[in-house]
Amino acid sequence: MNREILLVEDNPDDVELTRLAFEEAQVANTLTVVRDGAEALDYLFARGRYADRDPQDLPSLVLLDLNLPKLDGREVLQAIRNDERTRALPVVVLTTSAEPFDVEASYTLGVNSYIQKPVDFNQFVWAVKQVGLYWLVLNQPP
Repeated sequence: MNREILLVEDNPDDVELTRLAFEEAQVANTLTVVRDGAEALDYLFARGRYADRDPQDLPSLVLLDLNLPKLDGREVLQAIRNDERTRALPVVVLTTSAEPFDVEASYTLGVNSYIQKPVDFNQFVWAVKQVGLYWLVLNQPP
């Protein structure tokens, strides 16, 4: 089983912070990064520059920012949930937003979990470690 994590994040600083947090938390899974919503869907559905990728080889987890260029995180989530191939894929929103609208909209669209990015690095590492432990070790995927 593929134990890849797909990080959908456009901010290079947040990408690096997430990489460091996974390293610090000793989460050894491959972290694949895409920079916008359109690229995320191209990756998941093996199209465009990812057309040579096996579309059956889905990541074990998608970490999804909401505020993305091209397609925002809500549009990406909706596309994931509307396609039979990716409907059961675990998606965790990892974003700076704590707006009630964003939380509610994400759950309405079928997100598995919503996490506001902690500002403090140690808290961020702790959160990433918990995400990795739950979704990649404890959770039983379909």
